[in-house]
Amino acid sequence: MIYLASDHKGFELKEEIKSWLAEWGFEYKDFGPFSLDPNDDYPDFVSKAAEAISLDSENSYAIILGSTGQGEAMVANRYEKVRAAVYYGGQKDIIKLSKEHNNANILSLGASFIDKDETKESIKLWLDTPFSEEERHKRRIEKIDKKE
Repeated sequence: MIYLASDHKGFELKEEIKSWLAEWGFEYKDFGPFSLDPNDDYPDFVSKAAEAISLDSENSYAIILGSTGQGEAMVANRYEKVRAAVYYGGQKDIIKLSKEHNNANILSLGASFIDKDETKESIKLWLDTPFSEEERHKRRIEKIDKKE
């Protein structure tokens, strides 16, 4: 399952992402917003996606969007067993390493900084990249989880 959430800045891109996920054969659930409202608050939607990940961190992922993706990741990372990585353009290795080394279960995207094509490519890379399962990375993730 892939959970989705955004704010008004990420709303249009979130709607595009739903069609890509369906095309790629992924099941998803949208936590909103469900209409474009410039006065919405991203914590209202992102917290629902992060809570869902926290309840099933081994079998689910989320993609969250905002202007920069930073605030959204801050909200998400407050939840147990959530590891949100931020991407708003630049080197794609950031996306790959967030999964390989940190087993990121949320990708937080800066919708004001990446276009539709880069977003699609980034999500596909993130979903296709497996966790390395290396002992050192497992150990580090366990330490992160113990801080909660």
